Amino acid sequence: MANPEDNQVRKVVIVGGGSAGWMTAAALSSLLSPRAVETALVESDAIGTVGVGEATIPDIINFNALLGIDEAEFLKATNGTFKLGIEFVNWSRLGESYFHPFGTHGADMQGIDFHQFWMRTKAGDPQSRLEDYSLCSAAAMKDKFCLPQNDPRSVLSQIRYAYHFDATAYARFLRDYAEKRGVKRQEGKIESVAQNAENGFIESVTLDNGTTIEGDLFIDCSGFRGLLQEETLDVPYRDWSHWLPCDTAQAVACERSGPLLPYTRSTATEAGWRWRIPTQHRTGNGQIYSSAYMDDDAARQSLLDGLDGKPLGEPRKIKFRTGCRERFWEKNCVAIGLSGGFLEPLESTSLYLIQEGISKLISLFPTADMPAIVQQQYNSLLTKKFEQVRDFIILHYKATERDDSPFWNYCRTMDVPDSLKERWELFEQAGRVFRFEDELFSKTSWIAVFIGQNIIPRTVDPIASSVELPAIERSLASMKGAIAQAAERMPTHEAFIRRYAPSGI
Repeated sequence: MANPEDNQVRKVVIVGGGSAGWMTAAALSSLLSPRAVETALVESDAIGTVGVGEATIPDIINFNALLGIDEAEFLKATNGTFKLGIEFVNWSRLGESYFHPFGTHGADMQGIDFHQFWMRTKAGDPQSRLEDYSLCSAAAMKDKFCLPQNDPRSVLSQIRYAYHFDATAYARFLRDYAEKRGVKRQEGKIESVAQNAENGFIESVTLDNGTTIEGDLFIDCSGFRGLLQEETLDVPYRDWSHWLPCDTAQAVACERSGPLLPYTRSTATEAGWRWRIPTQHRTGNGQIYSSAYMDDDAARQSLLDGLDGKPLGEPRKIKFRTGCRERFWEKNCVAIGLSGGFLEPLESTSLYLIQEGISKLISLFPTADMPAIVQQQYNSLLTKKFEQVRDFIILHYKATERDDSPFWNYCRTMDVPDSLKERWELFEQAGRVFRFEDELFSKTSWIAVFIGQNIIPRTVDPIASSVELPAIERSLASMKGAIAQAAERMPTHEAFIRRYAPSGI
């Protein structure tokens, strides 16, 4: 009988640093004993990373908790701030905005979604806004923040948050974490990759200084280049640019100006959108656009004109192609981060997709022979994650009424995936949203974007319709009042940061 120990992964080689590489290294180092599995990371200081400042979603809290990272220490090290959601400006119509909160809207009643009852009252009050019933929205609009309370009876238990931080500083923070736990960093550029002649498995990489690094499992975190997944293994790429036509970004940081906002802002422009990410020491900004509808000079000028502080350098241009690999795991190589796929950061999902790649790898950590069924399961799970996020991002573009530019005319009239079409029809005709399996975006998220972009259900739930309207109005008035009072009592976001995790603020 074969000795099971002869079929164990003894060495993992991570190719590339940045957020993807060091998040992977940190997670593996927290779970794998360096005596049992050696982990090496190869990166070159001469090769830059894409990181331009990072806005996240609440799942990042789970990742940091897995590593045992102290929140205040992390925020200080990364110039981090808190994030309660995203404000979307000019997405449905010019001059309109809405807020996508991380927390819930109101409270469900009799097992029926809150928005069904809100729609009953909306008919009699056109000025009523769904976000008035979200504590995250109310606090964000007042520039307030506090940590949630554990008592479910308190309205403060409805707070759900994420972070803004310096992505380069986060990678440094995780590098220190991983190296303390045995990860070996190797400086240098990879010049060649050796594969097994029989099965095509990657056996080693050789650096420009002549060093050869062998491994059993290779993780490609080499960014858009895809050094292993594309250049070596030639794994095809699914191109989704016909649904998501933006293909270029220009990014620049500027000096902080005004109050420290506890939310990300996304402003739709002539041929794309502009982001604003506030950290303690500066504000991150970027213009994402379709090169078919806007040239680089116009995009650069749009970005600079939208800054609310002095730019801290020249805008940096980044080209990308929206989509993902047909297989994230090929032979003994797993692509994590940009080497596996890219979806524009409209809903701040970049680090989440890295997390998913890492967590699924850990849950399916292989033996050295890399069983095909393990690879198939991983590829199926990651593909589904990317497709679910893709559909949610497409919704923002498709659900527009803008007709003021060729770009928005294209987005408004384009066909969309059947999976999104079905969700849209279900909400528009019946006001229902269902969350499938362990998909990322909650019902609250879908409802916030649908209603925020004027996709209003044609009917109200029959059970909600049977409840007497005065009773609904009293319940909603009570919720709205409690939320407004709770938001008013919170400290400002900046005051909370100064007390909790200051970093030169």
